[in-house]
Amino acid sequence: MARESSYPKVPIVIAFATSNRSNAQHQVKVVRNRTIDDLIDCNYIIHGISAKAVIKEVGMGEIFIERYKKKYGI
Repeated sequence: MARESSYPKVPIVIAFATSNRSNAQHQVKVVRNRTIDDLIDCNYIIHGISAKAVIKEVGMGEIFIERYKKKYGI
């Protein structure tokens, strides 16, 4: 008997800066085991992203991985 998952199989891609400084390093994080509602909730902590990081963009789908890497020069 297969277990039904409560989250979609579409990856959520988050582009963020490590701090609010203008020369902060940009990074991309892919989350595959949460829903977009969990990530938008302010009480949820995303592993790999510090509390002082500034989230620039959030997208759903594989296409955003390469798009954000190209846009932010990663």
